[in-house]
Amino acid sequence: MQSQYCGQILAVIESKGFEIIAAKVIHLTKNQAEGFYAEHKERPFFSDLCQYMTSGKVLVFALKKENAVQDFRKLIGATNPAKAAPDTIRKRFAQSMEANAIHGSDSDASAEREIHFFFPSSEILD
Repeated sequence: MQSQYCGQILAVIESKGFEIIAAKVIHLTKNQAEGFYAEHKERPFFSDLCQYMTSGKVLVFALKKENAVQDFRKLIGATNPAKAAPDTIRKRFAQSMEANAIHGSDSDASAEREIHFFFPSSEILD
């Protein structure tokens, strides 16, 4: 949100047929960031990632579309924006590996866990 690209990024997402089924703006705590990225705890970038993710507000959202995870991963591009394909969100809007503009679940199971992390009492997956 710091770069003020949310509207442009959401427009790209919606233009590719994704439906936003839940969204909210939050300021992650250190515990929330560490919990959300727990699978990366042993990786060298974990501390920097959590620090960046708690440095300001973030927009979290859940999307719906046939083949959503696979299509979304293609749309957002490689984690490293320098290696991302042209016309991907990260190529267009990312500033660095940590500030890569957007997160995308890597599997249906991860998507379900991540959606429930931010929308725990929601019935959006039912």
